[in-house]
Parts: sequence; C-alpha cells; structure tokens
Amino acid sequence: MAANGAEPCLAGVRILDLTQFEAGPSCTEALAWLGAEVVKVENPKSGDPGRQINPPPGQDAHYFLQYNANKKSLTVNLKDPGGLDLVKRLAAKADVFIENFAPGAIERLGLGADVIRAINPAIIYAQVKGFGAGSPFENNLAFDMIAQACGGTMSVTGEADGPPLKPGPTLGDTGTGMLLAISILGALFRRARTGQGEHLQVAMQDAMLQFIRGAFATQTRTGRAAHRAGSGSVLAKNPPMGIFPCKGGGPNDYVYVYTSRANPEHWRRLLGVIGREELIGDPRYDTPAGRLEHEAEVDAMVAAWTRKHDKTEAMRIVGAAGIPAGAVLDTAELISDRSFADRGIMQTVQHPTIGPYTMPAWPVRFSGHPLEVKPAPLLGQHNNEVLDTWLGLGADQAGVLRRDGIIG
Repeated sequence: MAANGAEPCLAGVRILDLTQFEAGPSCTEALAWLGAEVVKVENPKSGDPGRQINPPPGQDAHYFLQYNANKKSLTVNLKDPGGLDLVKRLAAKADVFIENFAPGAIERLGLGADVIRAINPAIIYAQVKGFGAGSPFENNLAFDMIAQACGGTMSVTGEADGPPLKPGPTLGDTGTGMLLAISILGALFRRARTGQGEHLQVAMQDAMLQFIRGAFATQTRTGRAAHRAGSGSVLAKNPPMGIFPCKGGGPNDYVYVYTSRANPEHWRRLLGVIGREELIGDPRYDTPAGRLEHEAEVDAMVAAWTRKHDKTEAMRIVGAAGIPAGAVLDTAELISDRSFADRGIMQTVQHPTIGPYTMPAWPVRFSGHPLEVKPAPLLGQHNNEVLDTWLGLGADQAGVLRRDGIIG
C-alpha cells in the first residue's frame, strides 16, 4: 500500500527488467516506486554490472542501491537454453519487458521484440539504446557522457569562452529513463482501454534533444548554433543572473540570483536589498539592454553585497524580497538537511547487509504523502518467490532449476 493507505498506482503491473547500469534501471525503478512489481533478471554469477562500481568490500555498490530500490532480483543464465525458455515463460505473464543491452544483443539471444510479442501480443516491449534506428551510429555503444556529447547538452554547457563541459546530472542515463517511463505509462494506459501492446524504442542521443529545447529556440531565432552561457541562459542574458560569491569562500559558497526580463521589479527590489536605492531609475541600469552593456559593473555591485553574507542568509534575504535566489547546495548539505527527511524526499533505507543508507525518493507526493523506498535486492533474493507467484513453480521445481545451473 502507498503511504496514504491507497493502493499503489501500478499495483498488479508486472515488469520483466533486463536492464543494467542506469538508463534502464532508472526507468524501472520509477515504475517500481509507483507500485509495479519489477523483477530484475540478472546474471547468476555477477548480476547487474552496476553492483560492482566502487563497492564496499564484499557488498553491492552504493551506485547499484540508488537505481534499483523497490525491485526483486531473479537470477537466470541466459546462455542456457533452459534459461531462455524460463524468460519466455515469464514474459508470457508480464505486462512490460524492458532491456538496454548492446545493439543487437537481445536479438542474438533470441529474446527480440518479434519473439516476445509473438508470445505475448499485449506486452509493452521497451528498449533503450545509445543511438536510434536509422542513425549512422546505431550500432555504437553509448554511456551517459557519450549521449550528452552527441545530444547537444555539452555544447551549451560551460563558459562562453571555454570548452564544452559535461553537465553533472546524468541526463543521458536517468533523463532517458524518465522519458521511457512516461512512454510506458502511456502505453499501459492505452492497453487498459484497447488491449493493444506496443514496441517502444528510445535512443539516449535522441532523448537529449528534449532537454535543450530552449537552445533550439535560440538556434531558430538567430540562425546560429546556441552558445554556452556559463551560469546564465542560452535564451538571453539579463544581468544580474548567475552565481555570486558568498562569505566562507568554500567551493560551493555561492548564491544564484536571477532577475527576470519579464518582471522589471526584480532589479529594483534587488537594488533595495543591496543598499543601492540611488540607482533605481538610472538609465544605465534600468533596462535589460542597459544592464547588459554594463554587465561587469552590475555583477560587481551584487557580488560586493553577497560576499558579506553566507549563501543561506543571502538566499533568505534576496528571496524574501520577492527576487528568485538559490544557495548552491552540495550533496553533503542536501543529505543532512532535515527538511528533506521530514518531508520524505530523502529516505533512510535499511539494507540487509549494508545497513542504513540515505537516498532520494520519488519527489512527487500522492495525496500529500511520499512513496516508500525499499532497499535494492540482493542478487537472486527473490528467485523462489518470483518462480512461485509468476509460474507456480514450487521449491522442488526451483531446486531443479538451481541444480541445472539455470537460475544459478
């Protein structure tokens, strides 16, 4: 049940998850949080490679824990004909089948869309690849940073006179996963009305275009490639807008101050905050064009004020005056901020071998309540349960599969 006592949105939906690392697991984790039963099919010996990314000795990596909460783990040897047959039997009972193997790998295994949809015509068969069908690079491998390079996000990130930079958030991985999750939900909604299955394919490169639509607006308006704007905007400059240094001098002791072109009062209010009321109405600074011409002077007067305050205090004072402002908070500050825990946006999970760890939960609240985060599964933790509830195989039959090396 959900935290508010209601039935989860996706209760009864079964998802057969053959994804690994982050793009696919982000998608299926979102669906698991929404109440779907997500069964993660893993290699019996090593599991998802994400389990091995900087793990504590003898344990699963914290990386894996972040992207596989609320799932069940079933180990299946896909190199064994019996393992492939088992997956096909599970697919016959599933609502969604999702994979993000290397290009062509799932087809070579004999689990391609044509095979699975012939077994279960109503299934939603979903795939994540680096590059789309028809792309000259469709057979290339891709990870988050490759997608961000080829999908445009790097080209608009960084200082105007510096090289392109990779954005810190994993837009190529988690961003793609979220777009696929939305599409799966849409396909499930239609199937509930019509019974129609679907074959969904998303390329990480293609997904990145969704996150830079503002840059394409600039491209269309100017006829030139969208530029890097540092901490500003690719749409237009409107000083002051950007990060300003604060008291403390640490690597994240900055506050972002934004004055919108759509609201001239932001600039006038800010002059009051920083004690420069005499400049209200001054033609040098009263318009966006004037402030852009005198950008260095404008930024200097704002920075002179922010340096006298720590970033949280600066955010509080500027924000209270009706001007958009945000302290630059790092991961240590966010994870220790009790307000996130109190609201259920950060949750502490008890793992059977690692113990407690804290991670972000699904940020959408349902009827005022957050969704519960449960620990990522141990490798093969749910073998017997899944084989019983999905296929009606008892412990003895599961034991035979284990003896024969089909489930490890």
